[in-house]
Order: sequence, then C-alpha cells, then structure tokens
Amino acid sequence: MIDFKQVHKAYRVGGRSVPALHPTDLHIAQGEVFGIVGHSGAGKSTLMRLVNRLEEPSGGSIVIDGEDVTKLDAKGLRRFRRQVGMIFQHFNLLSSKTVANNVALPLKLAGELSRAQIDQRVAELLVRVGLSEHADKYPAQLSGGQKQRVGIARALSTNPKVLLCDEATSALDPQTTASVLQLLTQINRELNLTILLITHEMDVIRRACDRVAVMDAGVIVELGPVTDVFLHPQHPTTKRFVREDEQVDENDQRNDFAHVEGRIVRLTFNGDSTYTPLLGSVARETGVDYSILAGRIDRIKDTPYGQLTLALTGGDVEAAMHCFTLADVHMEVLR
Repeated sequence: MIDFKQVHKAYRVGGRSVPALHPTDLHIAQGEVFGIVGHSGAGKSTLMRLVNRLEEPSGGSIVIDGEDVTKLDAKGLRRFRRQVGMIFQHFNLLSSKTVANNVALPLKLAGELSRAQIDQRVAELLVRVGLSEHADKYPAQLSGGQKQRVGIARALSTNPKVLLCDEATSALDPQTTASVLQLLTQINRELNLTILLITHEMDVIRRACDRVAVMDAGVIVELGPVTDVFLHPQHPTTKRFVREDEQVDENDQRNDFAHVEGRIVRLTFNGDSTYTPLLGSVARETGVDYSILAGRIDRIKDTPYGQLTLALTGGDVEAAMHCFTLADVHMEVLR
C-alpha cells in the first residue's frame, strides 16, 4: 500500500541543509498496522507527513496503492488526500461546530454527496466510534477520549485507504489510550484499513501494531515484526525503548544479580509456549533448582509472550540449558 523508494527530506536552516530523513526504503502492506517509534527529533513525524505530502520530499518516490504521489499536480493531490485520513495528537476539532458537523466537514468540502447522504454517513460513523448520543454536543463538552473518537470518525468519513495516526494517544490517560487503540484495531480488522501509527511509546506499538520501524536521527535503525523487535531488540535505541517500557534499569539489574549464585539465563516464551510448564519438567529431569529473578507475562497485540530471568543452581545446569534450547523458547545466557 505504501512504498518509499530512497525518499529523503532536508530543511534549510540558517543557510545550510539539515537532513530530517535520510534516504529511506520502506514497504507497508495493505491492511497492515505499521508503527514508527522514536524520540523527539528522530524524523518519524516528517516521514509520516511525506505520505500525504504535507511535507514535500527532497528526493525519491512515494507510491501509494500503485500511484506515484510525488508526481501529482494540485488537483490530483486534492483527490489523493481524500484517500488518506489523519488523526492528530491534539484532536484539531473545530470548537464552534458540533460533533456531527466536525465529522461531516470533509464530506461537505468534497462536495460529492447530498445533505441526506452526508447525514447518513455521519450517523454510521458515530455508531462505529460509540458517540451516537453525543452528535449535537460541542468539543468543549467532551472528554479527551471522546474528542479523539470524533477525530477518528472524521478521518474515516471519506472512506480512506490509509489512516495516519500522529501521536494519537499521547494526550490521553492510560485507560483511554487502551480504549482508543482497541477501537483502531477493530477498525483495521473490519475495514482492512492500512494504518500508519507514530509514537514515542513502545507500549502503544506493542498493543496495536503488526510491524514496527525504530527511528533515530532520521534513519530507520531497526525494522521487523513487533514480536521480534520487542522481545529481541538489536539496536541500542530499540533496547532503550524496551527498557523504558518495562521500567527496567539495566545497571540496577546487574547490581541486583551480582550476588546471585549460579548461571543466569533469560527465557523468552512466545505464543502457545507461554503456557507450557517447562520449568517444572526441566527441573525434574535435570535436578536443577531455579530462582526467578525477574519476569513478565503479557501480550503483543494478540500474541501472548513471557520473559523470565532465572538463576540456575545445583543438578546438571548444562543439561537444563540444553533442554531450554530444544524447547520452543529463546534462551539468552546473561552470566
């Protein structure tokens, strides 16, 4: 659906060229929820705004659903932008218009539907986002989560092929964030809509995305399925994001483990193996005792996973480690 070919962007600052996005190749499949994560200034917003040409690329080509949008004239660009919905961090609703009129605005500007057709479409969208009873309210009368649902309904009004989410949950509390991400996941499944989601929060990526690109200083430093990137990060930037999400200080953890006896390993369970009683069977088979030093069980979108850090003592530790490698788990030897 989205195909970047050596796309790059630079700004003129003080008479010199400052790169915001280095030459980038990126391919996002139709119907995929694709996340881009990075700290402020990493280039993620620039990349997203290139998709609908709110930013003009300095070079390269951007192909959306088979059409090279970098070659479109003003008329073609207006037509194309109706196929790309956008959700903003701070909602960007018109305070003087009701919920229904905010959602109807893109349809009125397009000028292709009658008033009755617009009213029908707006009613359908408000049902989808759970705001039918709020149609005649104004933004000031809504909570943050309700405002973002209005923004989602407005973004869907023209039946877009692509939905861009620019830090769509950053202004929301954790519980509201979860409900908005659940709504986006539901929309993706029901409409088979391609969603590009940018954020600085790894937890948002974990809850909603199929694949993720990690950006740093205008470069994609790591890319892959969320399960791989989240559970087995390779780049230092990715590792920092994962540690921040898990609220783990690696230095503190090393100090905590310094006085622990035995071999220390980290096991990662993914999918059905998460619920397999592996530790008990290995302990019985090898005579090894184990202490759980750290651990978590959670989900990456629909996939359960678990990570346990263990200290192995007594018995045949090498045999126990061999059993772990033969099982459907990933093992890292930490010490």
